[in-house]
Amino acid sequence: MSFDVDVRCQVGEAAIALRFATGAGVTVLVGPSGVGKSSVLNMVAGLLTPDDGHVRVGERTLFHAATGVNLPPQRRHVGYVFQEPRLFPHKRVRANLLYGAPDAAPLTATAAMLDIGHLLERWPASLSGGEARRVAIGRALLSDPAFLLLDEPMSSLDPTRREEVLRDIERIRDESRLPILMVTHDAQEAERLATSIVRM
Repeated sequence: MSFDVDVRCQVGEAAIALRFATGAGVTVLVGPSGVGKSSVLNMVAGLLTPDDGHVRVGERTLFHAATGVNLPPQRRHVGYVFQEPRLFPHKRVRANLLYGAPDAAPLTATAAMLDIGHLLERWPASLSGGEARRVAIGRALLSDPAFLLLDEPMSSLDPTRREEVLRDIERIRDESRLPILMVTHDAQEAERLATSIVRM
């Protein structure tokens, strides 16, 4: 079991309630904007506390309302790629990739897998949208996460850059074996990448 999530939370005017349990691979949350997909990711990451329920990833319980378990984000060992890449503008790509990394040794292999080795000395402002997104994914991988959260990783990309990022996620899915929970509103992306689809 990769993800075992049963959460209920009031976020502003919206009442979010979702339950799913999925196996290995990529679990994709699909649904229109505003249904709470990103809020669910934030609950799994520990950035938003559910009102009730539980969050388990693999064998670890990250949140359990009934027993008072609520691990802080830094103890959840999550690699989170937000809708915006959120790179540090004052750090070159290499430094961005290694931010939070416990070990620099995997840098070369990770950069090669994502085809960003030629970008290491560049500044974030000089990157295309697709390049910046791949650097953000690389930074998440290099943090040695137990699982990945991807929030609309192809949003605002042109078709060529979108295809590049899709291929990268497929490679991560097939080579790293990390559990991945991803949000998208695009049914075609979900069908292409998902091992399990959860509709909201």
